[in-house]
Amino acid sequence: MKSNIIFSCNNCGAQFQKWVGRCLECGKWGTIDEKPQIQMTNDQNETDSRAPAKLLNLTDIKNENIARVKTNIGELDRVLGGGLVPGSLILLGGEPGIGKSTLALQLAPLLANALYLSGEESAEQIKMRAERLTLKAPNLKIANESNIETIIATIKKERPALTVVDSVQTIYSDEVEGESGNLSQVRACTVKLMELAKSARLTIVLVGQVTKEGTVAGPKTLEHLVDTVLYLEGDRFHQFRILRAAKNRFGSTDEVGVFSMEENGLQEVKNPSAAFLGERAENTPGNVVACLMEGTRPILCEVQALVSKTAFGYPVRKSSGFDINRLHLLIAVLQKRAGLHLEQYDIHLNIVGGLTADEPAADLAVAMAIASAYKDKPLGSDMAAFGEVGLSGEIRPVSYTEKRLRECEQLGLKRALTNLGKSADVKSAPRPRVGAGGLKILNIKNIDEIIKHT
Repeated sequence: MKSNIIFSCNNCGAQFQKWVGRCLECGKWGTIDEKPQIQMTNDQNETDSRAPAKLLNLTDIKNENIARVKTNIGELDRVLGGGLVPGSLILLGGEPGIGKSTLALQLAPLLANALYLSGEESAEQIKMRAERLTLKAPNLKIANESNIETIIATIKKERPALTVVDSVQTIYSDEVEGESGNLSQVRACTVKLMELAKSARLTIVLVGQVTKEGTVAGPKTLEHLVDTVLYLEGDRFHQFRILRAAKNRFGSTDEVGVFSMEENGLQEVKNPSAAFLGERAENTPGNVVACLMEGTRPILCEVQALVSKTAFGYPVRKSSGFDINRLHLLIAVLQKRAGLHLEQYDIHLNIVGGLTADEPAADLAVAMAIASAYKDKPLGSDMAAFGEVGLSGEIRPVSYTEKRLRECEQLGLKRALTNLGKSADVKSAPRPRVGAGGLKILNIKNIDEIIKHT
């Protein structure tokens, strides 16, 4: 056994061969301390013998039925895959002010025996928030605690069906150096909670803050440690919130939940399409309804475009909820393939409601909205458009066409622009059986053939 000297950062745990004043990983000053590093010699490695792991054949392993616990919040159960799984650690992340603590506090009273431990707020502050949300939780136990050893001892004593720890940035361990919130503390505390959840078969929800960069505050570095990662997304200045799973060991990551921020907390939006289209303008140029797929759920939303003559030599192109590079590509296609002279026009695009249209199916709706705004000609409020636009102007079919068309019918739309693909022919093929709502489907192959007739 021999000892070498290394230098380690007390904030992030990074190691260096020589002393530096500023950590090259986290950027902190004065956090580098000298520490001995013990290495094993070759002789000791040869004598270190361990018993091999016990191996099982795949056919000999018995399937265990996972008994999920319903939360009675339908949108949350949808994202989780059917409910909470005993013995799981769930990380609930999101930007500050998005509603993470609100959702966690609304979830806790729904189970008969729940524990809410907060390192950010006092018990009195939590009580005030519960009253503001009009929650009735006489059996909910609350404590203000930030020491992980004390938190674990409390959970072992109470053995609650659900424990909420708010948040991971405020808790610390006596066994780890550094202040609460640094990477070493965050990882160590999460590992301790994971071991407790697995050994005691308890469900623990860990709340974590996400910065705009998504790296410093913790959740991005903890995704591989926990069972389920939920992110609450949206603009805190908008009404709607989207809950999606970035990781789920007990279910799919395709589903999303939609919530509305009200005075009494986050409320489920059981019909997101009707909510997003509830206040759309009638017969306004530049407004087109798009049908997006959030997981396996079709959602109708409004795409707005504003095209105006530029006052500068270089036109301005901005977008909210849509990739700006994709917008530039679609503008180039409209100029080259559809003959729209957009080179001297400012173009502003908005996805209404704070949604993010990040799938190719939104291309056609964006292109139609720009064309409508450029020609100053409304397309009507009863039409939806979805499809991928290629560089040669072709409209490519997208997945879940039947579901999208059925959603359009249920919302009372009368026309749909899309490419039905090989399953349908423009002249002879009948309309797909998507219901009895009288939806007229315009099966188009190229952006040019529809823009010229708009």
